[in-house]
Formats: sequence, C-alpha cells, structure tokens
Amino acid sequence: MAADTAFVTGTDFVAVPTQDYEAAAKFYGEVLGLPFGKRWGSMPAGEFETGNLTIALMQCDAFGIEFEANRTPLALRVEDVEAARERLEAQGVSFAADTMDTGVCFMAHFADPDGNPLMLHHRYAPPGASPQKD
Repeated sequence: MAADTAFVTGTDFVAVPTQDYEAAAKFYGEVLGLPFGKRWGSMPAGEFETGNLTIALMQCDAFGIEFEANRTPLALRVEDVEAARERLEAQGVSFAADTMDTGVCFMAHFADPDGNPLMLHHRYAPPGASPQKD
C-alpha cells in the first residue's frame, strides 16, 4: 500500500446493541424519525440513516454477543436542540438533565429503550472555535 493511500477510507456504520430489535427499530424509526435503510436478512438487525452515518441496530443474542449498553453517547445532529427535545419529550422520552450550553454547542442527553446513551447536538460556533469565557 502506498504511503499516500489511506488504509481506512470511511465509516460504513456504527453498531448499537439491543435486547429487542423490534422495539429498538420502532424507537429509532418512529420516535427519532430516522429513515429505515435495510434489514439484515432474517436476522434481528437493521440499519437507520442519519444523513452522514448509518446506525445499525443489532439484537445481541442473535449474534452470540452478550448485551451491554454503550457507555458513551451517540451525538445526533439537530438544527434546534430545544425544539427536538420538546418533540421527544412529547413522545415520552426522558432527558438526563437540562440542556447544556458548552460555549460552542448545545447538548441534551437521553437514552434509547435499551439504555444506550444518545445526545441531541447542535454546534453553533465555527469549527476550531474555543468556548467563550464569561
């Protein structure tokens, strides 16, 4: 391989573990409103599109994997964190805390039905900007 040729050329999907594929698919498709991509044949797994990254839900036991929820959040980009939060709260989604303003972005943390942490995220500062100091 040439030194100027990248070994990894992209990310195809990120796997999100679930104990119940059908319930998770309903949450990601209906509650979050993500477009369904495809089912993995007859396996309890399928893909949902976010626009720049595919989320692959995988029912762990069907793949011989012990279920364990992710520990760090998957940041879902939205234009308006408060409006998105209100929409999800109206559908019964609970948030872990108040919306956070980091000085460069807004974040609101919640979880899917399996306890996988998710975050509504909107960066309002230009790339490379440092948080504003009060």
